[in-house]
Amino acid sequence: MKKFYQLSLVMVMAFTVILAGCGNNNSANSGSNSGAATAAPTDAAAATEAPAPTEAPKTVKLGLVTDVGGVNDKSFNQSSWEALQAMEKDYGAEIKYLQSKSNADYEPNLNQFVKGGYDLTWGIGFDLGDALLKVAKENPDAKLAIIDSVVDAPNVESVTFAENEGSFLVGVVAGLTTKTNKVGFIGGMESPVIKRFEVGFKAGVEAVNPNATVKITYAGAYDKPDTGKSLAATLYNDGNDIIFPAAGATGNGVFNEAKSRNKAGGSKVWVIGVDKDQSLEFGDDVTLTSMIKRVDEAVKKVSQQVIDGTFKGGTTTVLSLKDNGVGIPETSKANVSPEILAKVEEYSKQIVDGTIKVPSE
Repeated sequence: MKKFYQLSLVMVMAFTVILAGCGNNNSANSGSNSGAATAAPTDAAAATEAPAPTEAPKTVKLGLVTDVGGVNDKSFNQSSWEALQAMEKDYGAEIKYLQSKSNADYEPNLNQFVKGGYDLTWGIGFDLGDALLKVAKENPDAKLAIIDSVVDAPNVESVTFAENEGSFLVGVVAGLTTKTNKVGFIGGMESPVIKRFEVGFKAGVEAVNPNATVKITYAGAYDKPDTGKSLAATLYNDGNDIIFPAAGATGNGVFNEAKSRNKAGGSKVWVIGVDKDQSLEFGDDVTLTSMIKRVDEAVKKVSQQVIDGTFKGGTTTVLSLKDNGVGIPETSKANVSPEILAKVEEYSKQIVDGTIKVPSE
């Protein structure tokens, strides 16, 4: 009986071990199956999971420093700022301008953009040349560009224009339009740039009207509309019936004087616009034509290079009549006869093909 009890006890224990082993095997398979079941959704989620976010494109920052004429000069400063506004609209560029009240503001204004990490800093106007060169040398990693001056530095792009060629064409218009054989020119400050306006205009007048005289005067400033108005009054009083001001905001005063005179009656007087199509600002009743400089296109072109990563410092681009960098606007048709416009086209072709070499100084 004792043996039977012992044998039974051994069998029970063995059977218990067998059951425990079977139970452990089932638990392992279940765990494996459970693991497989829970792993599948994880893999599926991984397959459909969105790619890791990439770094957002860098916003390009473009800064512009005006000369003393200011951003609302209705001339080349304004054209430059309008170009950057187009870059903001088309490419999301971050833009800002700083207006210079005097020459002393040029360097600190340029430095404000450079030290602020702007991708490109523009200097607008010949007068900024020395300040921009100094800033460029002190900040060799910065990118800068300038209109109307050549700055010899490896991190600066310079853009100039053949103002003499465009001025020759409006000189042709003036020479063939004047009733008094007297026309005037008002420059801002004497510089190589304004000299190109002056001599080109005079050459154009003389080419078509040897009997006409061109009275030259300078305002000594780009930001003095009252001075421009006063100088214009003197010229009109002396019988000059057309005035071509190349004087930034100072030239606005010439338009104001002409408008007042035409409104009061008497002999008709005209103004030739500069840099922009100024008939859009002052009207066809006083704007005979305009000598346009595509400053806006130049600013957009160089700014685009920064956006594309193709900026090349140490270069100078000269935009001429051949490049469509200067010329007269379509709105000239409002006041200039077809016969005179045909003459303008004739001279334009001769300038482009080199038959006529317009003086520049």
